[in-house]
Amino acid sequence: MDKERMAQLRESFHRSKIMTLFKAVPTGMAKGYFEISVPKQDFMLRPAGMFNGSTMATLVDVSAGYVAASAKPSESYLTTVELKVNYLTPAVGEMLVARAQVVKNGRILMVVRSDIFTVSNGKETLVATSLVTLMRLALKAPDVQID
Repeated sequence: MDKERMAQLRESFHRSKIMTLFKAVPTGMAKGYFEISVPKQDFMLRPAGMFNGSTMATLVDVSAGYVAASAKPSESYLTTVELKVNYLTPAVGEMLVARAQVVKNGRILMVVRSDIFTVSNGKETLVATSLVTLMRLALKAPDVQID
């Protein structure tokens, strides 16, 4: 992925209102790979103190969209077709990290894997894994956000 495409993705990410709300930061980016880190905030937690599943599902969807965009030309527009999340263990920690990788980069359909980790005292724990299918659509307006 060239520097121009990386800049487009970074700019789009910073325009995302949900990622702004989450105080999310893109912490890794390459063609076919995208990573997002999110600090713990009260609104993301269940009463017992673990991250809520909806927070993790949001990170799955957003990371999948950006990793898919990283593997396609800039005129591509992508939408989620299917999203399946397996929650593996209670998500307790100081932050969440989403790591997404392209599994299959088809002409129209893409399959992406996104894993969610908690970080606690510098130790990562895999708390959720997912498969996401995305569809490439025709871009109708050049000013439409990637996300």
